[in-house]
Amino acid sequence: MNRRQTQGRAVPATPRRPLAVACAAALSLLCGGIATAQERTPTAQDTAKPAVKAATKPAATPATAAQAPQSDKEKRAANPDAASNLDAVVVTGIQGSIQSALKAKLNSDNIIEAISAEDIGKLPDSSIAESLARLSGLATQRVDGRANQISIRGLSPDFAGTTLNGREQATIGENRGVDFDQYPSELISGAAVYKTPDASLIGQGLSGTVDLHTIKPLDLPKRTFAANVRGETNSNGSLNHGSGVGDAGHRVSFSYIDQYFDHTLGLAVGFAQLDSPVQEKQYQAWWWSLNNGSQGAENNWGAPHTPGLPDNVLSQEGAQLRAKSENQLRNGLMTVLEWAPDDHYHSTLDLYYSTFNQKTYLNGAQWSSSPYDNVSYSNVGVVPALPYPIVTTGHIDGLKSILQNDYTKEHDKLFSAGWNNQYDFGNGWALTADLSYSSAKKDLHDAYLFAGLPDQATSSTDFATPIHEHFPDFRPGVNFADPSAMFFTDPNNYGYDGREEFDKQKDTIKAFRLEVSHPVGWIFSDVNIGVNYSDRKKTKQADVYFAWLNGNGSTSADYVPGFAAPIDPSALSGITDLSYGGFPGVVNYDVLQALNSQYYKTQRNGQSDWSRNYSVEEKVPVAYVKFNIDTHLGDIPLRGNVGVQGVKTDQSSEALQTNGDALVGRISDGAKYSKILPSLNLAAEIADKQFLRFGLAKTMARGRIDDEKVATSAGVAEVLDGPGAGQVLWSGSGGNPKLKPYIAVGADLSWEKYFGTASYVAAAVFNKNLLNYIYNQTTLDYDFSRYVNDNPTLTPTSTIGSFTRPENGTGGKMQGLELSGSLEGGLVTPALDGFGVQANFSLTNSTLPVSAVSSIPGSPSTLPGLSRKVANLALYYEKYGWSVRVAERYRSSFTGEAVALFDQLGYTQVLADKQTDLQLGYAFDHGTWNGLSILLQVNNLTDSPMKTQQIAALPNNVKVARPLEFDTYGRTVMFGLNYKL
Repeated sequence: MNRRQTQGRAVPATPRRPLAVACAAALSLLCGGIATAQERTPTAQDTAKPAVKAATKPAATPATAAQAPQSDKEKRAANPDAASNLDAVVVTGIQGSIQSALKAKLNSDNIIEAISAEDIGKLPDSSIAESLARLSGLATQRVDGRANQISIRGLSPDFAGTTLNGREQATIGENRGVDFDQYPSELISGAAVYKTPDASLIGQGLSGTVDLHTIKPLDLPKRTFAANVRGETNSNGSLNHGSGVGDAGHRVSFSYIDQYFDHTLGLAVGFAQLDSPVQEKQYQAWWWSLNNGSQGAENNWGAPHTPGLPDNVLSQEGAQLRAKSENQLRNGLMTVLEWAPDDHYHSTLDLYYSTFNQKTYLNGAQWSSSPYDNVSYSNVGVVPALPYPIVTTGHIDGLKSILQNDYTKEHDKLFSAGWNNQYDFGNGWALTADLSYSSAKKDLHDAYLFAGLPDQATSSTDFATPIHEHFPDFRPGVNFADPSAMFFTDPNNYGYDGREEFDKQKDTIKAFRLEVSHPVGWIFSDVNIGVNYSDRKKTKQADVYFAWLNGNGSTSADYVPGFAAPIDPSALSGITDLSYGGFPGVVNYDVLQALNSQYYKTQRNGQSDWSRNYSVEEKVPVAYVKFNIDTHLGDIPLRGNVGVQGVKTDQSSEALQTNGDALVGRISDGAKYSKILPSLNLAAEIADKQFLRFGLAKTMARGRIDDEKVATSAGVAEVLDGPGAGQVLWSGSGGNPKLKPYIAVGADLSWEKYFGTASYVAAAVFNKNLLNYIYNQTTLDYDFSRYVNDNPTLTPTSTIGSFTRPENGTGGKMQGLELSGSLEGGLVTPALDGFGVQANFSLTNSTLPVSAVSSIPGSPSTLPGLSRKVANLALYYEKYGWSVRVAERYRSSFTGEAVALFDQLGYTQVLADKQTDLQLGYAFDHGTWNGLSILLQVNNLTDSPMKTQQIAALPNNVKVARPLEFDTYGRTVMFGLNYKL
């Protein structure tokens, strides 16, 4: 990351959205369908069940205990809400997956949403996150154009808990959030999203908990084999020629499931491989300002006059065009061994292992065009706008253009093992023991180098920039793709010629759970009493080196910024295509080869880098009791649960203590706290297949793991622009090992009506009062006198600077409305048999007494990452072997992070995101090709971009929102075959 590059996200006022209108219309149609549709009698195909022993739920999920067959109400499935433990898949395809998911939702005592695979090894989307994002109140957050993280009820992924077969999972990031790309969708049979917790739910999130399920082999009536292969291509083409990353990839998977010894021993084995390219076009506007005139930096900050630029016009002060080419290779292996020798004992061993290898090439050009860079304008064109006219076209001279080429290699390993044992003593008592281990290891190697014109020579460009978010059109006066004209150098005095970093990270979770259950009486069917103990430890190590050109110095006394060396021809590998932004291209080369042959390195682990060497450990014993309710309220059947969970947390952190760059020793700190979390869930069947649900619970969610580290980092940097230009100022950030968790008291009310075989309509409202939350507090007058400057080339102007760390706040609330439904067209009229629609819409509001980006005057006082509106609409057709599905998902804008934009404090917003996907398939159900299906998928059909805005004050303190980032990922087309035997 160069010093001028900013990171952020943003969004404008949201106009009326067609998708929201479409969802409302679809939901109206669903409601009308209830009144007009005749519930058809379920066929044998709908209700057929294999005569196999029922698989019960692992101890780590809400409904746990093996139920003794004492009475009808005690014979309810021990796991009615888990999509993995439904009856054997008989109805397959789109309607089959909807039907299975609705059955899990209907039978649950909690308020949940569910997804189920269309068939063995085949979720309805290309990734788990995309399938989850179709559920009511859920939205995806794209990473490199892929649905990789999930937001529940509009909240940031940080607020969601995720488990695999009911067990918390180690993660490869510094946070708790699971990267769903690490779990192949082909090996996942379904998922349940708990919007209301119960006392037995471990690893719950503030917004909800996602529980992923693998297949249970004894759930199936016979041996099953499934395989699929898909090729894929990306419409962005190959952007970094010579990198070895093209625009084509593939997905391959197979699953084998069998039962032995009179259906008492089951085995499931699955393997999935993903080899997928990412081709991403990036553009970033660094910052915006008024330069000349009474309202500009010239008058208010004392900045130099910018020749050729009209007074009081809004202009872009820098730009960056970069192209990313990335290859992702993932191998995943899943094994499940299930044993039920009799009616008393049931044992399940789950194993999951995956490797993830990623190589990234990120190359491009960037420059600064502020008043402090001695640039000049000519032929300037402006467009009238409020509050000030905007410069959109012209010519700039005096640019010190920088070419930055990045190479990143990442290797991840995930391993998860769980052994669940359940024993029914036959006298009403049942015992469940669950032992689990999860680990995640990450190795990262990152390096980048600078290039440009030698001797800090300047260049020029014609430009045409859009008023709103889109790609620009730059026409530089220099051919940056000509290797004879480009040199390795530091074009704009960044203070070094390149950088290399090696990161290692390991996360482990060891857990044991024990639970007993017994029938009770009165209004309760049984009681579950349990304990859980988990020990989680995450460690991180970072080693940083600065690269210096051979012949150049590495200290303030002998370093020459304009020193240049030609690029070794043997390292050249083609060009990077930036034509989407007007550039013909920039030179591309092998970063590691050049680094090892034309540079020497010095270790750069200064104070800010040592602070990323730390460990955080959490030891968490939990005890709970849950009474399962099964009674009548008059003539109304009533079920649910009531209970309480006691949680004790002992969190600690260790880090390196430094004096400037010098290591002094280790530092440690931590905190202990206990929380009592009561919960209540009620489900009343007020009419046939019509339910009124109520949930009331106190929930707890710990903050980011890296927020709990004891380490701090601080450093000095020269302010290049703004009123403080030329000053060398301190800034820093750190963790808080005494950080307490998020605490909320939530109430949920939901009405659900089920009809047909794959149709329903639901409406829900919820309210969460935040008793404790976490936000980043920035102190602008922090005293850095106890810190030692670790940059020998810069001398700080003052010991006062800005420091940011997470803090706890109190108060605030979150409220929301959710509407959802699914309708089979045949219920409306026989002419629509085979057609169907799914739709959902959620509206969420939140308020905090202190803004999440509190250092910014006038910044929004909402939870970070909150999208106020989330909507999904899917239309499908499935008949005579054909299946077609068109789906669109939408999430409104949300507030990002606070950023320091060159002495302007501001914040960012991620703009509204909408993505459309297409799925077309044909399944052969008889004859020679029986079991074979063909599938065509197009993800991101309209090539939807990722857009952000930056919101900051101008030199006259007028706040404006202007474009920051505009990135496109292309559309991905996949075509393949599935075969099931």
